[in-house]
Amino acid sequence: MIDPQPRHLADADDGFLRHAGREFLVHLYAALRSLRLYPIENDAVQRSLDDLENSAGVLLSREANIEIRLSGDFLFVNGTRLRLELDNYASFSHVHNLLRTFDIGSLLVQSGVERREWQAFLSILLSLTGTAVADDVFGTLVDRMDRAEITHLDVQQTREAEDERHAREMAKRTYSHSVAVTKEVVNSVRLGRTTNIKKAKRAVQMMVDQVLTNETSIIGLTTLRDYDEYTFTHSVNVCIFAVALGRKMGLAKLQLYDLGLTALLHDIGKARIPIEIMNKASGLTEDEWRLLQTHTWRGSLTLFGLRGYEETPYRSILVAHEHHMKTDLTGYPKHVRQRTLVIFSRLVAVADGFDAATSRRAYQTVPIEPDEVLREMWENPRRGYDPMIVKALINLIGIYPVGTCVILDSFEVGVVAAPNPDPQFLNRPLVTLVTDPNGAIIPPPGTPVNLGDRTERGAFERSIVKVTNAERFGIDIGSYFV
Repeated sequence: MIDPQPRHLADADDGFLRHAGREFLVHLYAALRSLRLYPIENDAVQRSLDDLENSAGVLLSREANIEIRLSGDFLFVNGTRLRLELDNYASFSHVHNLLRTFDIGSLLVQSGVERREWQAFLSILLSLTGTAVADDVFGTLVDRMDRAEITHLDVQQTREAEDERHAREMAKRTYSHSVAVTKEVVNSVRLGRTTNIKKAKRAVQMMVDQVLTNETSIIGLTTLRDYDEYTFTHSVNVCIFAVALGRKMGLAKLQLYDLGLTALLHDIGKARIPIEIMNKASGLTEDEWRLLQTHTWRGSLTLFGLRGYEETPYRSILVAHEHHMKTDLTGYPKHVRQRTLVIFSRLVAVADGFDAATSRRAYQTVPIEPDEVLREMWENPRRGYDPMIVKALINLIGIYPVGTCVILDSFEVGVVAAPNPDPQFLNRPLVTLVTDPNGAIIPPPGTPVNLGDRTERGAFERSIVKVTNAERFGIDIGSYFV
């Protein structure tokens, strides 16, 4: 078989595409930067548009069109991967992040592209950056391009963006369904009706599957922590955290199913406590506090009553009784004989303690910041948590847990969206910007940034200055995760 193109010619084409493609991206970045800083009539803007038009023309003189494609952490020009070097780091990084922000998998530049189209396209990108107007930011971009009659520039959505959107939607449906099922179970117990544990089991199986396939999205939803639905969202959140911790500890899938149901039902005894005590905003009297503490053994008796149907694992009965005992047994209920808490009880205790402390409740209208909660759980042995499991929780959600509101040195405010996938950057999580440097609110879904990103000089683009209370800025953290 005859090679359709000699090898030395193919190498020459790759060399041309690498050089011309690099120049094109550098000028694209320069044009974006000058348009952001100056009005359109400014000489610097006009020169940068000239350079962009000329660099595109060089490529189009040899190629039928230009395709800038994003694949993972790499940029390709007409199938040739561009090399990241120190002198082009800033431009490549900016273009890469911009494409990701708008869910653009590829940008196609067709022969005949006009200067007007470049100007309009870049202006649209800048007008939408940091002020996302809808969940479907890609659709908004395409609509604005159509209205601007941009015919020689085309964008294609990333497959990853479609997959991520689908995953988020699945996580939302699973979470909402689980809260509804938990509400049904708790209310059935409260009213003395037959309780459908099979429904709860199915909901738990869905949550376990989400943790195994889409951990970041489902954990992000624990930030919702609905004040009015606290009893139910708390149980679901504890289930999610416990399952994620169990996975980290190496439990098998069937064990995670049992752990998830156990965590979901750990507070079922509170359905036997008068609602006026559960919802009391002022401090509880000593007698009321003693009554509230009885939810542990009341939960065990409730679950034991369902045992005849062989629907409730024995561990669920045990954990309902043990989850407030503490590892040194100084908690409640008081132990009769010496015992060692089972692993499920220790996992649920950590998940329960973290979610409860970071939530707003009737008697805790100001939740504690997540990083402070983790520090207290780790450093204060009197809290009675298993230190190995607390450490696993820190590794799971990072030094700055998902949902933490942070002030950055760029004067922007962000919400931690996920731990940094690079383990050396545990203190530099992935953040969703929720205000601009001037304090203006960026509507959901916000602008994603990686605090591990660096400038061309090697310095970090953004760093956390301190943790703050989202309510001070009128920010609803949960809305950035749904």
